[in-house]
Amino acid sequence: MTQSPDPARFAHVTDWVFDLDNTLYPHHSNLFAQIDAKMTTYVAELLTLSREDARKLQKELYLEYGTTLNGLMERHNIDPDDFLEKVHDIDYSWLVPDPVLGTAIRQLPGRKFIFTNGDRGHAERAARQLGILDHFDDIFDIVAAGLTPKPARQTYEKFAALHAVSGPNSVMFEDLARNLAVPKALGMMTVLVVPRNFEPTFSEIWERDPDNVDDVDYVTDDLGGFLSTIIDKAA
Repeated sequence: MTQSPDPARFAHVTDWVFDLDNTLYPHHSNLFAQIDAKMTTYVAELLTLSREDARKLQKELYLEYGTTLNGLMERHNIDPDDFLEKVHDIDYSWLVPDPVLGTAIRQLPGRKFIFTNGDRGHAERAARQLGILDHFDDIFDIVAAGLTPKPARQTYEKFAALHAVSGPNSVMFEDLARNLAVPKALGMMTVLVVPRNFEPTFSEIWERDPDNVDDVDYVTDDLGGFLSTIIDKAA
């Protein structure tokens, strides 16, 4: 499913920006499924709901507020630190290092960032397990974003201002097309990372973004191979 990148289109890139969950590690690794289940548990315990009702509410909050955390803060004034600590208390051993991806990220020219709606601790633990943490210059997390999640424009602008990132000289890799709309508007190249041989199940359809097709420059189901092609052809 990978679209072969044109290295000439990436020759000007000095800043490489990566989402974390389901982007730097594959969808099938089960990591985000653990976080998702923890969020359901959190909502169920907070509001004394059945898991079925808690999950329904969790998805409603996600769709309305961008993240479950944002919705719970708006509606129930929860402690964000407590939420982030509990939902990221997961088993990272499911993540398997991808040597091809690690080598490609290390060899990319310029700066590399992780830009996530999760927190820094989660990003560090995941990237360390993947063997790629040391390849990144910094992590911009939900706390750095003032708890305002992607796809809010102000969050991207805050990231860009903090790290002096210029849209025309950068590229963003994401697993949700809606999170590429603002980067595209800011002049960034955009790459949508999808699961291998992706065939959406009914439960995943709500995560897809058919209205954002024009915000995506490339689609790949093999991030390591995609980056390696850019490096190999540019060498």
